Amino acid sequence: MTEKLFTPFTAGEIVADNRLVMAPLTRNRADNETGEVSDMHVDYYRQRAGAGIIITEATQISPEGKGYFQTPGIHTEGQVAAWRKVTDAVHSEGGRIVIQLWHVGRISHTSLQPDGDKPVAPSAIAADVKTFTANGFEDTSEPRALDLDEMPRLVADYAHAAEMAKKAGFDGVEVHGANGYLLDQFLKTGSNKRDDAYGGSVENRARLLFDVLDAVTKVWGGERVGLRLSPFSPANGIEDANPQETFEYVVKWLNRYNLSYLHLVEGATGGSRELDEGQSIAKLRALFDGPYMANNGYDREMALDAVANDKADLIAVGRPFIANPDLPRRWQMNGPLNEGDTDTYYGGGREGFTDYPALEQVKA
Repeated sequence: MTEKLFTPFTAGEIVADNRLVMAPLTRNRADNETGEVSDMHVDYYRQRAGAGIIITEATQISPEGKGYFQTPGIHTEGQVAAWRKVTDAVHSEGGRIVIQLWHVGRISHTSLQPDGDKPVAPSAIAADVKTFTANGFEDTSEPRALDLDEMPRLVADYAHAAEMAKKAGFDGVEVHGANGYLLDQFLKTGSNKRDDAYGGSVENRARLLFDVLDAVTKVWGGERVGLRLSPFSPANGIEDANPQETFEYVVKWLNRYNLSYLHLVEGATGGSRELDEGQSIAKLRALFDGPYMANNGYDREMALDAVANDKADLIAVGRPFIANPDLPRRWQMNGPLNEGDTDTYYGGGREGFTDYPALEQVKA
C-alpha cells in the first residue's frame, strides 16, 4: 500500500504528484550584479523535479528587497528569461515549481542596497543580526522607517514581481511573510513601533500583508498563491508580545483569499519545535480553511505520520533536499541518504550544488 505522503494532492490549482515539498533554500549562487540565475540553477532544480512542489530559494521583488550576496531577483526581463530556463526544465521532468517572493526589509546591508542607501523597515530599529555580503557575514545596517506614502509603491513592487513570475512560467508564487523579513517585521510588535495605519493594533500591523495579498492574488488568483508564516520563530531578531493572538487574527482573515496553501514554520526556524505555553500551531491550522503545509525539521517518519493522520496536507523539507535531489524516491523506498556538506551550502559553484548523486548512481 502506498503511504499517503506519496500520493497526489491538489493545492488550489497546483496539482502535485506527491505531498513532499522542496522548501525554499537560499544558496547564494545567482549573479550578484544582475540577480539572474544560471545554467547551474537549471540543473539544480531539474534534478529535484520529483518533489510534489518545488518552492524556489527566496527571490527579491526589487533591488531594495535584497539582503544577501548573490541572491536572485524576479523584477527584470533578464531575470525572467533566466528563470524561464528553470521552469521549462522542471516542467520537462513533470514537476511543479513556485517562486518565493521576498523583501528582506531591515535584514540587509548598505553595500547590498541601491546607491548604498539604508535598508527599509516598519521602524528604524536595527535587527542586531548578521547578513551575508561580499565580505562574508557582517552586521545588518540600521534601517530607515518607510514613509506612509511609500506603501503603494511597495505593494506595486510585489504586484510587478508576481507579473514577472507569471512571464517566467512558474506554476504559482509563495509570498514570504516569515523569518523576520519585511512582512513579518510589520506583523510583530518588536519591530513595528509605528503609530499610523500600519502600526499599533494587530489590524494595522497586518495591513501590509493583506495589501500584498490583495495585489498578488489579483495577478494570479488565490488558487496559485501560497503564504509562508513563522508565528513563533525568533529568526532574524524578531519577536511579538502576543504571537498567538496576532496570528489567529491573521489566519482567520486569510480565508478570504482561497489560497493554494498556508505554509507554517512550526517553532523556531531551523531550530526547536517546542512552543511556549499558550502557543499552538494546531489552533492556527484549525482556523484555516485551505491546504496546510507543515515545515521545520521533518524527517521521514514524522512526515509519514503527519500526513497519514491529517496533521498536514503537505510537508516542506529543506536541507535533506540539498544532498538528495531524489528525496521523494529515497523516502518512498526507505533508502539511504547522502550527507550534506555544510561548507558548500552558501555560495560557490557546482560543488555541493548539482553534484550530489541520485540513488541509482549510489548503487552503481
